[in-house]
Amino acid sequence: MTWQLIFTEQYNRKAARFIKRHPDAISQYIKTLELLEANPRHRSLRLHALKGRLEGLSGVSINMKYRITLEMIITEKEVILVNVGSLDQVYW
Repeated sequence: MTWQLIFTEQYNRKAARFIKRHPDAISQYIKTLELLEANPRHRSLRLHALKGRLEGLSGVSINMKYRITLEMIITEKEVILVNVGSLDQVYW
């Protein structure tokens, strides 16, 4: 069973900026979205709960430099994408 990725308008704007600024990461970004849809707990995503002001959200890795924050609604099999960017942009 696949998960449904929810792309909000806010996320789409952030994703468009991310892709424009980091064209070198597009293929990794797409692969990350495909893995999220297939299995959000896939080892290579390094899914982890966030703390502090982002508590309640989770993060996954695109690569060692870029992350996606997300909200997982487990009972509905949905993954709501919240933010994408570098570590500093997403977490701080």
